[in-house]
Amino acid sequence: MTALVVVGAQWGDEGKGKIVDLLSPHAELVVRYAGGANAGHTLVVKGEKIVLHLIPSGILHDGKRCLIGQGTVIDAATVIAEIDELEARGVSTAGRLGIAERAHLVLPHHKLLDGLREAAAGDGKIGTTKRGIGPAYEDKIGRRGIRVGDLWRPGLREKLEANLATWEPTARALGGELPAVDAILEEAASWAKRLEPIACDAARETAQALADGRKVLLEGAQGTMLDIDHGTYPFVTSSSAIAGGACTGAGVGPTRIDSVVGITKAYTTRVGGGPFPTELEGEMGEKLRQAGAEFGATTGRPRRCGWLDLPALRMAARVNGLTSIALTKLDVLTGMGELKLCTGYRLGDETFDEPPFDGWESVEPVYETLPGWHDDISGCRRRDALPQAAQAYLDRIEELAGCPIGIVSVGPDREETFGAIGF
Repeated sequence: MTALVVVGAQWGDEGKGKIVDLLSPHAELVVRYAGGANAGHTLVVKGEKIVLHLIPSGILHDGKRCLIGQGTVIDAATVIAEIDELEARGVSTAGRLGIAERAHLVLPHHKLLDGLREAAAGDGKIGTTKRGIGPAYEDKIGRRGIRVGDLWRPGLREKLEANLATWEPTARALGGELPAVDAILEEAASWAKRLEPIACDAARETAQALADGRKVLLEGAQGTMLDIDHGTYPFVTSSSAIAGGACTGAGVGPTRIDSVVGITKAYTTRVGGGPFPTELEGEMGEKLRQAGAEFGATTGRPRRCGWLDLPALRMAARVNGLTSIALTKLDVLTGMGELKLCTGYRLGDETFDEPPFDGWESVEPVYETLPGWHDDISGCRRRDALPQAAQAYLDRIEELAGCPIGIVSVGPDREETFGAIGF
């Protein structure tokens, strides 16, 4: 096996960082292929918490080469801050981190516009992280974006002036004022100094690694239900968050993908607005939130919590072509009493085994109830060491999702995991 994709199978925040960190020792190259600094991958290594927003989680493993692909949008200040933080922790990125010079930049006015739009939307807001991701992708698709490689090439001022002129009426209509081009150029000069030495043709490097038979791990961001094409539109992100996005975002042909691992929690969470059929708003929802420490790694916002949504997971298995599931936070369900699994939706006289085109806000989840368990499972390192009720819970998820569970996480630390998905 040469190329393996790790993708979120829910609404993001599934624990991709931990799984990528777990798989990275078996890879020779780790590539982040989509999203931006709106993704927060939280890792706990020997009790120490590390949050990365853009740099692939594989950077924590000595000698691993990591790339940020052209499918991402780069907040230069954030990636520079992450480099500095890693170096301060004794993690050297020298010669190990590359950034695609074709990746588009998130500029200061993108963040401003993102915030202005959310404020103006009122009850209809999407619930973005206000990190400028949407406007940056708009510029990319509008063919007016500024790319990493533009930072040290002639014509940057002219490109910035044209870009700002496009956005100026929008900013004025929303009651904002765009930064001056000279102010952005001053920041850009400092970014160029730090990024030019590590800029590269990431797609070509990835292709060469595959041609050489090296093992490549492709790391996604957000989750399937936030995908611009397949998610709960318009409450979605601005990029292709599914496994197919690895092909465009990393520059990998689909025939080179050997395996796709979908990450799902043992329950469901969501941050921001949009439909959430299995959401628990009362005492049980708060119990899950506190037990699972469900607060956004990027924003700190409390996550909405609910029972595991199998119609959404079933759809994720289909659109991603999942070959296996990595299930995280099974330990959070310990002591919760009886557990529920959403097996379908009901809307009027219709029933659905996957999410419908519309009616998300009105569907009634169809549940089945399973017994819970009370024994501490954080020390379990084999599936058959789990309580019978926990084993039955996993068995039922596999049956309903139509996909085997290859990895199970029973605690936040790197070591509190069992199972294997090899290259």
